[in-house]
Amino acid sequence: MAQLRQGNQEFLQRETLIVVVGPEGPGAFTKFWAKHGLPFKGLPDPKHTVLKRFGQEVSLFKLGRMPAQVLVDKEGIARFAHYGHGMSDIPPNQEILELLDGLSQGGAD
Repeated sequence: MAQLRQGNQEFLQRETLIVVVGPEGPGAFTKFWAKHGLPFKGLPDPKHTVLKRFGQEVSLFKLGRMPAQVLVDKEGIARFAHYGHGMSDIPPNQEILELLDGLSQGGAD
């Protein structure tokens, strides 16, 4: 999440909201958000509703939920998905920003 925090302004400049979905319940999630002062939205998902919808992997041998990044456009269409194979398998912000720039220039399909 540190990477997303560092790039938050660049995402906002592209009219892109970051929403982080986590496995904790609302109480723990709210505490974590307050403790770390995260500038984007957080969504508790203790019943794994969002996880299942987007096909995010869970691996008990690799600390739980594997990282996943999904870029959903304003119409609700998933335009990009990256499913990590380990906790550090996360695309750099620049890759996502370039995808956003391509979408804004009409490269959505």
